[in-house]
Amino acid sequence: MNLTLHVWRQKNATDKGRMTTYAAKGVNPEMSFLEMLDVLNEELTMKGEDPIAFDHDCREGICGSCGFMINGVAHGPLPKTTVCQLHMRHFKNGDKLYLEPWRASAFPVLKDLVVNRSAFDRIIASGGYVSVPSGSAPDGNAIAIPKQDSDRAMDSAQCIGCGACVAACPNASAALFTGAKIHHLGMLPQGQPERKKRALRIVAQANAELFGSCTNIGECEAVCPKGINLEVIAAMNRDFLRASWSARPDAVVAE
Repeated sequence: MNLTLHVWRQKNATDKGRMTTYAAKGVNPEMSFLEMLDVLNEELTMKGEDPIAFDHDCREGICGSCGFMINGVAHGPLPKTTVCQLHMRHFKNGDKLYLEPWRASAFPVLKDLVVNRSAFDRIIASGGYVSVPSGSAPDGNAIAIPKQDSDRAMDSAQCIGCGACVAACPNASAALFTGAKIHHLGMLPQGQPERKKRALRIVAQANAELFGSCTNIGECEAVCPKGINLEVIAAMNRDFLRASWSARPDAVVAE
C-alpha cells in the first residue's frame, strides 16, 4: 500500500512551521500508524534528514502520550481509538493523509507533531487528587460504594489526558478533561471532603491555562478515545456552582 503524507514540520517552538510531503511506499496494512511513521523515519534517517517527531510511550492506548490530527480528526477516523492503536488497514492505497499537531494556545507546539501538554499536569496538581492521612491502607471492602456510583466513577477515570478533546473543540476547551477529573472523585466517598475545593481549584486552573469555554458542541465526546460522556461536564458545572455559592457567607446550598 502506497500513501502520500503531508506532515507538519516545525523545528522548535519559535519556528513558523510548514507542511512537508512524503511518500510512504510498501506500507503493510497490519502496521499501526506509529509503526508506519517509524519506518518512514528510518528512511529519513538513512538519507540524513531529520525524522518526524511525535509523542509515544506505551503504544497500547493507555498512557495518552500519542495523539495528533489525521485529516482534521483527532486520533484519526476510527472511533474510540488512539493513534497508536490505529492500524493502516483502515486506509486505502493511494490515500493522502494530512498530519498536524493539536492546535490550542494551551498546547504550544514543541516540534513537528509534539505539543506541550503540561497544562493538564498543572490542572491535576491543582485538585485532581484525594488527600488521605498517613498510616496503613484501609481494607478494600471497608467503604461500601453503590455499584452504579463506582461504575460511573470508573467511566470518568478512564480519561488518559491525551488532549484530543481540546484539539477537536472549536473553542479549545478542556471541559471534558476537567469534568472527568472532577466527576471521577466526586462520585466516591473518598472524594467528598475536598469536593467543593476540588471543583473551584480545577476550574480556576483550567481558566488560568487559557483553555476556551465549553459551548456544548460535542466534538470532544466524538473524538475521545475512551468514550468519556458529556455528562461529566454537566457534573462539573453543578459542583462548581454549588461550591461557588456555598463560599458566600449568606448562601444556603442544598446538597
